[in-house]
Amino acid sequence: MVGLAFAVYFLAVLIVGALTARRSSRSVVDFFLGGRRMGSWVVALSAVASGRSAWLVLGLSGMAYSKGISAVWACVGYILVELFLFLFLGKRLRNFTAERGDITLPDFLESRFASPALRIISVVVLLAFLTTYLGAQMLGGGKAFYGSLGIPHAWGVVLTAGIVFIYTIAGGFYAVSYTDVIQALFMILGLVVLPVVALVHQGGVQPVLEVLKALDPKLVDPWALGAGGAIGLLGIGLGSPGNPHILVRYMSARDPEILRKSALIGTVWNVVMAWGAVLVGLAGRKMFPLPAALPNSDPENLYSSLAQAYFPPFLFGLIMAAVFAAIMSTVDSQLLVASSAVARDIYQRFWGKRANERVMVWLSRGSVVLITAAALLLGYLGRNSQLVFWFVLLAWAGLGAAFGPVVILGLYWRRATAPGAIAGMLVGAITVFAWKLSGLSRFIYELVPAFALSVIAVVVFSFLKKSCGGN
Repeated sequence: MVGLAFAVYFLAVLIVGALTARRSSRSVVDFFLGGRRMGSWVVALSAVASGRSAWLVLGLSGMAYSKGISAVWACVGYILVELFLFLFLGKRLRNFTAERGDITLPDFLESRFASPALRIISVVVLLAFLTTYLGAQMLGGGKAFYGSLGIPHAWGVVLTAGIVFIYTIAGGFYAVSYTDVIQALFMILGLVVLPVVALVHQGGVQPVLEVLKALDPKLVDPWALGAGGAIGLLGIGLGSPGNPHILVRYMSARDPEILRKSALIGTVWNVVMAWGAVLVGLAGRKMFPLPAALPNSDPENLYSSLAQAYFPPFLFGLIMAAVFAAIMSTVDSQLLVASSAVARDIYQRFWGKRANERVMVWLSRGSVVLITAAALLLGYLGRNSQLVFWFVLLAWAGLGAAFGPVVILGLYWRRATAPGAIAGMLVGAITVFAWKLSGLSRFIYELVPAFALSVIAVVVFSFLKKSCGGN
C-alpha cells in the first residue's frame, strides 16, 4: 500500500511533465521561463516549494528535535525576506528582465552592469553552489526512500535523480512550475496532518512541552541558542534574494502586479509549513527521547519514523510523499537553472549566437543530462552523511552571499558598477567557505558575515571605480 501511494504521486508529476513537453519545446524562453506566462498561484506555490526543499521537512524537523523550540528562528528570517521579494524586489526584477529579454540571472547581471566578465564569474559561482545543492537534495531523497520503503540509500539517490530528470527534461519550466504546485500541496498536507495527528495522540501541545522541559529545559526555551545563534538562524533569510531558483519565479510572472496576490498566498503557506516542521520535531522528541531510537540515530529520519508510527501504510505513503515533494520541487528548479547556465549563459552567449530556438531547446535538455550526472555523483558520494541540513545551508549561504547583495544593489542603487558587483560576488562566495572552514559557524551562520562583507565590497569598489573616472 505504501508503494501504491508513492506510485500515485510519482505518476501525477510525470503526467504533468508529459503534458507540458510541447509548450516547452518552442523556444528557450519557454523552456527556462515558461514564456513569462505564470499566474499568481503558480508563482506563489512554486516559489515556496522550490525554496524549502529537504531542508524544511528533514532538516528543520531534525533541528527542532535536537534544539527544541528555538529552531523556529530558522523560519522567521526567510518568511520576512520572501515577503519583501514578492512585494517589491520581484516586481522590479520582472520589469527589468522583461524589458531587456533576460532569461537567466547571469543575463540580468550582464544587462545591468554591461560586463561579459561578470556573466562568466556568475556562471562559475552558480554552477559550483547549485551542483552542491543538488547533491544534497538527492542525498535527502536517498534518506527518504530508505526511511519509507527500506530501499538502499544508493538506489534511493538514483531514483530521486531519475524521476526529476524525466519530467524536467521533457517539460522544462512549465513542468517544473506545475509539478511544484502539486508538490507544494503534498508538503502542506504532510506538514499539517502529521503534526496535528501526533499532537492529538500525545494530548496536545502543553503535555509535549512539559515532557521536553523535563528532558532538558533548553528544549522549550526560544532563547536557548543565544543572540549569536538566533541572529545566525534569522540570517538564513538573506539567502532568498540570491538563490536563482527562487528569483526566476518572479521573472516568470505574466504580470508584475500579480505578485501582490502571490505574496499573500506564499507567506501564509510559508508560515504554516514552517510551524508544521517545528511541531513535528517537538512531538517527535517526546515520542523518541533518544536519537538511538531513530534509524541510524539520525534526527533527520524523524519525520518518516513519526509518520510510520501514526498512519496505516497507504496514508503513510501519502504523508511521506511530502518529503519527496520537498526534495523534488527544489531539485527540478535548481536543475533547470543550472542547465540554463550551461546552455544559455555559456554556449549560446559565446558560441551559439546563431543557433535557432529548437536547437537551443535540445541543447538545454542535453545540459540537464550533464548537471544531473554531476549532482548524482555528489549525492552518491555523500550517501553516508547525516548532514542534509548543514550541507544545504552551505550552498544556500554561498548563493545568497554571492548574488543577493549584487541583485539588491543592482536593482535599487544606480551607482553600483561592474567592478563592485564582481568584488561583491567573489567576497561573498569566498567568505562563506573561509568562515565555514575556520569553524566560526559554531557562533554565527556563515551567510550573515558573508552577506555583510559582500555589500561592503559592492559599495567600496563601486565608489573606487567612480573616483578613478569610471562610468
